Amino acid sequence: MDLESQSAIKRLAEELGREHLMVLLGAPDAESAEISAETVVVGDPTYAGPLAEAQLGLEVYHVLEEEIRKAVPDDVWEEQIGIMADVLDVDEIATAIRPFRQQGEQAAP
Repeated sequence: MDLESQSAIKRLAEELGREHLMVLLGAPDAESAEISAETVVVGDPTYAGPLAEAQLGLEVYHVLEEEIRKAVPDDVWEEQIGIMADVLDVDEIATAIRPFRQQGEQAAP
């Protein structure tokens, strides 16, 4: 997750409150999805960005997860997202970020 995205997420969390935000990831593999999920839940693991040590506890999903799939109209899914579900390892990505989502849920007020 780049520094600009981290700054925007931090600003929105401060302005709107973490309970009003959900982060939707589109990372192409489990490792990058995991790092991004960790960043928005417990802070930037590289300690280099605006979210270093910022434990936001945000709700985080990957766009290919079933919960998101159910929320997207079929035509939009097919046009914008569907092909990626065929070429990426959806289960591996979901497994990588699920623990961070659970951790964020436990941190909720």
